[in-house]
Amino acid sequence: MKKKTIIFTGGGSAGHVTPNVALIQQLQREVWDIHYIGSSKGVEKEINLRNLLSPLQVLAGVISSFFLCQKIKPSVIFSKGGFVAFPVVFAGWLSRIPVIVHESDITPGLANKMSFPFCRKICVTFPEGLASFGYAAKVVCTGAPVRENLFKGDKERGLSLCGFNHHKPVLMIVGGGLGAEVINRLVRQILLTLLGKFQVVHLCGKGKTVDNIHHEGYRQFDYVDEAMPDIYACADIVVSRAGSNAIYELLLLKKLHLLIPLSYKASRGDQVLNAAYYEKQRVSMVLPEEEMTPETLWEKINALYEDDAMRRRLAAFELPNGVDAILEMLRSA
Repeated sequence: MKKKTIIFTGGGSAGHVTPNVALIQQLQREVWDIHYIGSSKGVEKEINLRNLLSPLQVLAGVISSFFLCQKIKPSVIFSKGGFVAFPVVFAGWLSRIPVIVHESDITPGLANKMSFPFCRKICVTFPEGLASFGYAAKVVCTGAPVRENLFKGDKERGLSLCGFNHHKPVLMIVGGGLGAEVINRLVRQILLTLLGKFQVVHLCGKGKTVDNIHHEGYRQFDYVDEAMPDIYACADIVVSRAGSNAIYELLLLKKLHLLIPLSYKASRGDQVLNAAYYEKQRVSMVLPEEEMTPETLWEKINALYEDDAMRRRLAAFELPNGVDAILEMLRSA
């Protein structure tokens, strides 16, 4: 089989990178030469419109990406979005290389909006994207690509890693990433109440763990990578931000979850829309950040854990893992 070459691109945030990883893990088993163009400083992590629209930055990125395309000569480019991606997409279009873009959210971010005219296919997570993005002939609803290893977690390994037992259910708090401080702070305020009912594993975010909190049944990490499938496996209920990829993983894993979306004050509102969509499907519980207090956070967590109807709906809810559909497009490009 003739070796095919691919360039992946996507911003520095986990939401832009982990879907690419899901695809790369599969392509590594085939005859592919894989390259990744990203940002060395992770500019995409910062919401800074001035940077995103800087003509000099875009021009420099297009020029360097164009020369990389000429050197690598890829068969196809796959973009997950983010500031770093647009120059690569545009350079691919200039080089007559087919480009496939994936949009995670109900509404596209600026970088993907700029990229859409220059790509061959637009893959979307939500069925609503088929109509709302325009470019109807290009748009395909694939769902989100999710890493295969997430489905291979081991509950016993997760419990052992956290120092937990089988006597209490496990509450997983994903406070890491953008906007982590408010969730971390409120969780710590009600930690003793939570520990009366749950064992709590708390993913705080890089540099956000607290040294002076030591309670039986509480384990905090700044970040978890390889052990994430095992921690998911041992979790009975999850509190998370509402990034599309995070929600998709929770739904595919059939995990009861409470979503706390980033507000419009802190973002363009994509998490609010993502959360509202799945709340309408009655498979996600949502607590708006503006309504979050120690009392409402505890009430929502407790109510969710006791909601057997939600468990049944979640168990029956079906979503496609976008990996296979997107891989087929890449192979045929």
